[in-house]
Formats: sequence, structure tokens, C-alpha cells
Amino acid sequence: MSVTYTAELSVREETVLFLSGLLHTQRRRLGTRTGTRSLSCFKQAIMVIRWFLDGTRVKQLAGDNQISSSTGYTYLHEGIRVLAAHAPGLESVLLAAKMAGYAHVNIDGTLIKTDRCRTPGPTPGVDLWWSGKHDNHGGNVQVVTAPDGWPLWTSPVRPGREHDTTALREHDILPLLTTWTNDQRRILGDLGYEGEADTITTAFKKPRNGTCTNVQRQFNKAHNGLRAIGQRGNSLLKTTFKALRNVSLCPWNIGRITAAALVLLHVEHNRTT
Repeated sequence: MSVTYTAELSVREETVLFLSGLLHTQRRRLGTRTGTRSLSCFKQAIMVIRWFLDGTRVKQLAGDNQISSSTGYTYLHEGIRVLAAHAPGLESVLLAAKMAGYAHVNIDGTLIKTDRCRTPGPTPGVDLWWSGKHDNHGGNVQVVTAPDGWPLWTSPVRPGREHDTTALREHDILPLLTTWTNDQRRILGDLGYEGEADTITTAFKKPRNGTCTNVQRQFNKAHNGLRAIGQRGNSLLKTTFKALRNVSLCPWNIGRITAAALVLLHVEHNRTT
């Protein structure tokens, strides 16, 4: 027994048409013949956006569209790939931020939780994706935001066990960040980036068995006030897209999924910087 009901997708029509256009271009590139797909580009776009916004189970999405679960997963992954392919690169993001006149940008790592586990890590008895800090499995994604907290760029994923500084080095993005700081601009980060203090401005750490000076406390207060606004970017992504609260797909897809969500956010609000 089943009950049919009416639902509403809380996005602009332009956002659905944008993804539909990307899917249409992808089908033409693949040489897909007309009438050979179970869903039109528009319906596939709605299915993908439903997954991002509401975290709807693929089995449910497939049933709603009268397709098999395997076809549902295929369509979902296709949608994620075409969106992520349009995600901005870090170099272009920093150039756009410079042209916008930003005196600083923020960087912060976020853990995208996942229910995938039991993957052996370099430490015996500890899963590769286990984050001791968050006491959960997940992937580490670095997010660069504008001064007002608007997310500008997201990095590929690294296992949740890795420190933020380690993730930066693995992605080899420090040279681009260093270039940004050459013109008296700053990149603000938390104390997790203190190992890269030459590039990323962090607060002063309280000395062991001591206290910060008055000047250091004043600096920390100003720094943390600006950085707190920048942390809005991680919250904005996770509150807008329930799919980012817990990813049940392969953890190595987390970076691509986050990049795809960023593109949807930019299109929905018609803003990139």
C-alpha cells in the first residue's frame, strides 16, 4: 500500500534549469540517444537536488520516479559529477576576492560525517576515517570564505583522522594562499593552522603556565571576532544541504559532493564572491 502526496522543492526554478542544462550537455557529450533514459534531464535534476536539500534516501527517490535503485544511484552520481565540474578553482576564487576588494579571507576545516567505517588506517586499530576530535567517522574538507562568511571554495576530501594543517599540505594549496598574502592581505584561521603561521594568521596561543599579554589579548579578540563571521560558511553549507550532515556514499566522494553543493548554493543565491 502507498499514498501519493504533493511536495514542493524549495529552490528557484533557475537552479533546477541550471542543473538540467548541465545534464543535457553531458548526455549530448556521451551521445545518449533521445528516449533511451528513464528520466528527462529536468526530472533527473529535481531528483538530485532533492537528495542534496533533504538527504532523501536514494531508494525513496527511485521509487518516486519509478526507476530501480541502481539507476537512481547512477543518476545521482552523474548529477554530482556535472555540478562538481563547475566548482571554482582556488586560484580563480582568490583572484575574484582580490577584485572584490577583500582585505582578508577565512579558512576553516569542517568534518563531513559518514557512516562508512572499518577502513584500516596507518594507526593499528584506528579506522582511516575516524576523527578523534569529533568522535565520529568523516572526511576533512577545507573551506575558504569571504569576510562575511560566504563560502567561496571547498577542497577535495582528506580522511577525518588528519589535522587541518596536514590536509592543507596534502592538497598542495599553500603556495596559492601565500601568493594571496603578498599584497598585505590576510588569511584568517584558528589555532589548528598555527603550524603555517607564516601564511595563515592565527590567534596567540596561551603559554603553558602563563598568560597572554594585553596586546596579545586585544589582538585575539579582534581576530576571533572576524574569524567567527567567517565560520558561517561551514554552517551555511550544512544547514542548506542535509546531505552534507551524513554522507552514506563512498567517503572519497565527500569532496566532490561538497563542491557540487557549493555550486548549487552559488546558483541559488546568484552569488559567487
